[in-house]
Amino acid sequence: MVSADLEKSEHGGMRRGLTRRTMIASGLLAVTIGATFAVLLSSVADLRGMEHRAQQSEDVLVATNRLERLVVDLETGQRGFLLTGSDQYLQPWLAARTAFPQQATTLEQLVAGNAEQHAQAERLTQAGTSYLKDYSEPLIAAAHRDRASVNVVAATAEDKRRVDAMRTQFDQLLAVEDQLAMARQHKADDVARRAIVAAAAGLTGSVLLVALFTWYLNWRILRPVRRTAAMAGRLAAGDLGARVPDRGVGEIGVLQRSFNTMAAAVEQGRRELARSRVRIVAAADRARQRIERDLHDGTQQRLVSIALQLRAGEAVVPPEQPEVRAQLANAADELTTALDELRELSRGIHPAILTEGGLGPALKSLARRSPIPSDVAVDVPARLAGPVEVCAYYVVSEALANAAKYSGASEVWIDARVSAGRLHLSVRDDGQGGAVPDRGSGLTGLADRVEALDGTISVTSPVGAGTTLLVDLPIDTDHQLRPTPSRPDA
Repeated sequence: MVSADLEKSEHGGMRRGLTRRTMIASGLLAVTIGATFAVLLSSVADLRGMEHRAQQSEDVLVATNRLERLVVDLETGQRGFLLTGSDQYLQPWLAARTAFPQQATTLEQLVAGNAEQHAQAERLTQAGTSYLKDYSEPLIAAAHRDRASVNVVAATAEDKRRVDAMRTQFDQLLAVEDQLAMARQHKADDVARRAIVAAAAGLTGSVLLVALFTWYLNWRILRPVRRTAAMAGRLAAGDLGARVPDRGVGEIGVLQRSFNTMAAAVEQGRRELARSRVRIVAAADRARQRIERDLHDGTQQRLVSIALQLRAGEAVVPPEQPEVRAQLANAADELTTALDELRELSRGIHPAILTEGGLGPALKSLARRSPIPSDVAVDVPARLAGPVEVCAYYVVSEALANAAKYSGASEVWIDARVSAGRLHLSVRDDGQGGAVPDRGSGLTGLADRVEALDGTISVTSPVGAGTTLLVDLPIDTDHQLRPTPSRPDA
């Protein structure tokens, strides 16, 4: 009787000990996983908020650039009218004068949340309004009444002074926005690191706790826990699709479901990282596009204006001074050649035709400029996302350059088509083959760009059988089809 009572007491104590240890282990595991998910969810929420603010920052940059372009149109139209007296040069001026108030209001609304930027936007609006009301409109009205009464040289100098002052204000506004964007990027990096550390700590803590208490558990718990540990190993090795069956009972089922949630969060974090690579590539492309636009709207416009002045000077040279006329004509021709070279340089930085017309016209333009006859077939029914179009353009550009330099080809075939949500790009030549992509051909950098968009690139180049470059890029999810953007004619 006493022995039976003692055995029963020991069994109860063992049960209480096992239950207590199991509860302690489960509690510690739950706390670890809960803290991990709290950090991950907080990080995801922060990243989403930063993405929204990044979009707003992009809108501010777009609005600022549009407003600056309107100021340039005002300056260019006014100068053209004063130089030539032709009303056709007033068309961009009239359009810019009409659009300026609405665009300025849009910019003020976008930066309303930042007192410094809002004050800068208001100063820009005031400066632009003053430029129109106090200077440009009276000057053009005076030129309409009596063009000879207007000192074109003095007016041009004053116009340049006023516009340069506004451009300084634009630069200041953009500098503030760049600082805000940089601060947001630093914060995003910190949040991403925090999420990675939390996920690693949560996973490590979970595995350690399970390892410490596995030998206390019975056969109904041992196998599910081992299976969970194996899936954790696959996840740590890079298999982000690793999941465990969630058919376990009680705490085991909770553990299995928690693991699946954690794995899904890690997988989502990897997708967010891939998206960040896309954003980095897009930011670089926007920088190239901005440089091209600055060349187009700044230096090229000035050269065009100087060329017009030279042609105008040539036209008024007296017949008895043919040497002066010839010198002016030669200077104008040289300036036109320099302008063509600048346009070619600008096209190499970022092709304007890609922004204006899309991938098809851009590839055909590349083919026309190629020293090797090239056949282009494009089946892209709508505009693609900017990063996809830019990537495809530079792939073809590099392939044509390599074919011209190394292949000895007599013809190149370019094919681009959209199918099943992906852009399939092929560049094939009939050259000597034997290309080695990792020996300075430029394809290494293109491979990084393609992989940043979650695409694939391959080169087939058997000796004597030509070279074939295949690129496959996704256009869905992060690369949706979008409408054609507008750009004013030069």
